[in-house]
Amino acid sequence: MIPALLAFLWGLLIGSFLNVCIYRWPRDLSVVRPRSHCPSCEKTIAWYDNIPLVSYAVLGGKCRHCGAPISLRYPVVELLTAIVFFAFIWIFGPTLAGLKMCVFGAILVALIFTDVEELILPDELTLGGTVAGLVFAFFVPVPESIGGFVLLITGMDTSPRVQWVVDAVVGAAVPAFVLWFAGWLYLRIRRKEGLGLGDVKLIAMVGSFLGFSGALYTLILGSIVGSVIGYGYIRFTGKDPSTYELPFGTFLGAAALLIGLAARVVLA
Repeated sequence: MIPALLAFLWGLLIGSFLNVCIYRWPRDLSVVRPRSHCPSCEKTIAWYDNIPLVSYAVLGGKCRHCGAPISLRYPVVELLTAIVFFAFIWIFGPTLAGLKMCVFGAILVALIFTDVEELILPDELTLGGTVAGLVFAFFVPVPESIGGFVLLITGMDTSPRVQWVVDAVVGAAVPAFVLWFAGWLYLRIRRKEGLGLGDVKLIAMVGSFLGFSGALYTLILGSIVGSVIGYGYIRFTGKDPSTYELPFGTFLGAAALLIGLAARVVLA
């Protein structure tokens, strides 16, 4: 319990940093400089006004200097990240696997909200996350995948670590290609883009962490939920289905988060 509680506190801090990434990366801004400031009055935010969850509650969700409202996204991201960290350490323990899944969860939380707000899935998160997943695969095996089968049919006799990396590579490449091909086919048939490359990169990132099976489950669950909620939203708001752009990456990210939390059961 203590490691999970410590992970919860650490998740609050990481969630605070993710909020910076969510706001700045879609705008091609540095996450290092300048220091956190109010977008309205541009006053630098003091450390005591930047304490996760606490500062938002104390300030009543408003800037101390100009009184401009602070987006509810800030405490939501902090709390969600903390809960995700707590859950992963509770499930996997204070291990390298637990650390890997916490990194995975943090990336997904950021992607979910950047897509909701800006309809953008930054390369820093998708491509950078894919690289992180491949690096972790050298030390922590991905859930059941098809890398071993690939090595078998190629006649390669390698160490387990190499097989883990192959699992991650296959898990990233194959589902991403399938999704890209589906988008390409849609474009050829309908003469309009129905899928962004950001979604393809997101699935590659998911596969590098969860393997082929995890990416496949994510595609299925994300597509179903996205279709149902998207259709309901369009009907409720009266938007034009031919022009409305669904934040598909948000649904893929949420699905991947659920699959990751259930990895020991779903992907066993």
